[in-house]
Amino acid sequence: MLYDCRSPADRDRGIAAAIEAVKNGELVVLPTDTVYGIGADAFTPYAVKALLDAKGRGRQMPPPVLIGSRHTLDGLVFSLPTAARDLVEAFWPGALTIVVEHSPSLQWDLGDKTGTVAVRMPLHPVALEVLRETGPMAVSSANKTGQPAAVTAEEARDQLSYSVRAYLEAGPCPDPVPSTIVDLTGEVPQLLRAGAIPLEKLRDVVPDLVDVQGA
Repeated sequence: MLYDCRSPADRDRGIAAAIEAVKNGELVVLPTDTVYGIGADAFTPYAVKALLDAKGRGRQMPPPVLIGSRHTLDGLVFSLPTAARDLVEAFWPGALTIVVEHSPSLQWDLGDKTGTVAVRMPLHPVALEVLRETGPMAVSSANKTGQPAAVTAEEARDQLSYSVRAYLEAGPCPDPVPSTIVDLTGEVPQLLRAGAIPLEKLRDVVPDLVDVQGA
């Protein structure tokens, strides 16, 4: 079902429905500050599998995890590098995804790449309201693999149909540029994907950041 979150009453119903769906292991589509995402409870393996199936994606490409609070990050990682903390302080909530080593005690199965996780705290009130109730969610762009990323929930529904329980519509994404991805698992921070936050701004915070794309 699609809920128009631009209407206060529909927003409340939609957020409640999305939270219930995630807790029941079902899929939801929600707005973020980049593009719309399809999400599932990160700690429910069959829900993550349903997400990958809905997108037509294999386990070799684990979805990122979205969180609703900076403090949640401390519960996901064993040790957070100083560079990661500096970047989070500067750019969260926002369009920065960081790749870090997750705590080995976490009981989740996001895909075949074990030991690391891509994490982001989005800057969107609807997404944050859902995430603060559900906890960490596996979230990928709300589209079939190979198709354009959805910039409205209605576009996402056209592609994903009945595989998703609740669609939260908040209007077109104001700036549908993907998040910037920085890998912080090695000796030197690496820019894996250029995105909404430019390299220059990242280097203001982490001067030794390497652009592995060669840009």
